[in-house]
Amino acid sequence: MEQISLFEREVPQPLAARLRPQTLEEYAGQSHLLGPGKVLRKLIENDQISSMIFWGPPGVGKTTLARIIANRTKASFIDFSAVTSGIKEIRAVMQKAEENRRYGEKTIVFVDEIHRFNKAQQDAFLPFVEKGSIILIGATTENPSFEINGALLSRCKVFVLQALKTEELTGLLARALKDERGFGGQNIQMEESLLERIARFADGDARMALSTLEMAVLNGDAKEDGSIIVTDETLEQCTSKKSLLYDKNGEEHYNLISALHKSMRNSDPDAAVYWLARMLEAGEDPLYIARRVTRFASEDVGLADPRALELSIAAYQACHFIGMPECSVHLTEAVVYLSLAPKSNALYMAYEHAKKDALNDLAEPVPLVIRNAPTRLMKELDYGKGYQYAHDTEEKLTDMQCLPDSLKEREYYRPTKQGLEAKLRERLMRIKEWKKG
Repeated sequence: MEQISLFEREVPQPLAARLRPQTLEEYAGQSHLLGPGKVLRKLIENDQISSMIFWGPPGVGKTTLARIIANRTKASFIDFSAVTSGIKEIRAVMQKAEENRRYGEKTIVFVDEIHRFNKAQQDAFLPFVEKGSIILIGATTENPSFEINGALLSRCKVFVLQALKTEELTGLLARALKDERGFGGQNIQMEESLLERIARFADGDARMALSTLEMAVLNGDAKEDGSIIVTDETLEQCTSKKSLLYDKNGEEHYNLISALHKSMRNSDPDAAVYWLARMLEAGEDPLYIARRVTRFASEDVGLADPRALELSIAAYQACHFIGMPECSVHLTEAVVYLSLAPKSNALYMAYEHAKKDALNDLAEPVPLVIRNAPTRLMKELDYGKGYQYAHDTEEKLTDMQCLPDSLKEREYYRPTKQGLEAKLRERLMRIKEWKKG
């Protein structure tokens, strides 16, 4: 009997790779781009692809979408990795693409993680994109405005891919249990509620959702009849968590972020840090918490301590740069600072009151005195007539009316006596007294 070397055996592909969609019909999510009549779908179906960048979080289908385009297009398709390729490889590919162009054949070059290329490497693509030798499709998890050269970016259409919705992931997981490429040939017994919990745990990442499902099935309870039973306990062990963060309706997610907010608002740093830890250790995205903390800085602290917003933005950037678990201390710093900061919701209330009036008075005209008057006709219509330039006065103040007549007595911003806002309150009172004359 012929023996097969360990190195000659074919290693089975992960579930996520086996289930990679081959067509737009199999593709999950991104309906805002790929729904019927949407621009990207029409470009793909009509084979009118131009250079583009797919920007979105991990596991949302950037590479998959590029491969679907490759399957449909009549162009030559080259798969390129920014992680393993350098200038030498780029030049070789560009030379081949230029030869194809001379024979009338288009070449699509897909660059995964294009943000990893430095400026010189990105510049190497530019002349070939410019003269049409290649159609560049780049995939990135980073903001293209910061990571892609301006000249190259201006020649590419940016499509923003969104994290998959819970229901989209649940449907994907259900298909994995039925599809022959997945577990379709096996008798997997698993409650739908567990699929929903995996979907919520994956937080928009299809690859993570499928990998978690695969691990749960492989560790399920195998019965004599060949069936495999996946239980709550199996799922908890596979995710290495005491329990998953979200329940079926996602209620616990909102309960925890509410607890964090209200603890900070109540100036209780111990409680705030506890709820922060509960969220992070359950697998919550630190950037989600950082965004909520940034909102809190203006909504509940505001101008009572303007440094609160600076610190919150810094914490967000730190989370973005280094991720978990290291960024937990940065979020703790922000949460403790905000808990101890003086509190004011004056900015929040100012906007809410102004929004109400703005919605009720959308047709209220801008006073002529503060309208812009770039043309002769506008000046003849008294645009800007009587405008008073505050810098020309000794006090740097004028009594010019800037609100519409119907709202001229409105007061939206009412500063509190907390922290720095107490000084701003005094200054605002002096300004109003001066304007009264």
